[in-house]
Amino acid sequence: MQVPKKRKPKRRWLKFIIPALLLSIIGSFYYLNMKLKPVYMNYAEVQTHKIAAHVISQAIQSRSESVLDANDVLLNLPNDSSETVTLKVDTETINQVMAEMHELVEEHLDRAESGDLEMLPQSDGIQFDTEEMEKHGGVVFFVPIGQVADIPLLGNLGPKIPIRFHIIGNVHADVDTELKEFGINNVYMEVNMELTVNVQIIIPIATKQSTVVQQFPIAIGIIQGVVPQIYTKGGQSPANIEIPMEDVKKP
Repeated sequence: MQVPKKRKPKRRWLKFIIPALLLSIIGSFYYLNMKLKPVYMNYAEVQTHKIAAHVISQAIQSRSESVLDANDVLLNLPNDSSETVTLKVDTETINQVMAEMHELVEEHLDRAESGDLEMLPQSDGIQFDTEEMEKHGGVVFFVPIGQVADIPLLGNLGPKIPIRFHIIGNVHADVDTELKEFGINNVYMEVNMELTVNVQIIIPIATKQSTVVQQFPIAIGIIQGVVPQIYTKGGQSPANIEIPMEDVKKP
């Protein structure tokens, strides 16, 4: 008589363990990603500012005359006194330079977003995706996760994180003039242009708007006023009056 073989009980627990294991793996990745998201975003923002600043610098350097002399942006107004000089900032010249700079910066940023590598910095560890940039626009680059998370063991290995940023709106330009006393009746003048660029930074499961501000000089120089024949040095008692020796008549 043949004894029937006993069937092994079905391992029903497998259908519970496998889904639970998959869920735990997915949850771990999600938790790790949420923990690293601030690190990703901070790194992306730093790199975005560096890239945008580099493109703006490229635009400024492309001008034939990047910095003017301060006297080239001033107008000498006539007055009735021979001892004073009245100067006025030539707004027409300043506006012309600003318009030219503004156009150059926007042109270079557009070229960078369209995948022109000549506009972008060739930094170590950053790989630009020119194909994606040409198709959908925006500056797209990849950074190894080990570099972002500052894990020396991974280095340039590991999965690469895609980072993209778009220019939002137009580039805003503003001008600021700084004056400082220099010597006797001289003034050091600096006319600066401040460019503000708004960008949209996109990383996996997160996005953020940021502002890139870049300042550079339009005109720098010393403005020489009329030097008096007699002047005093303040803070002395009694006052010390100095007269240039060449103006003293010999007996």
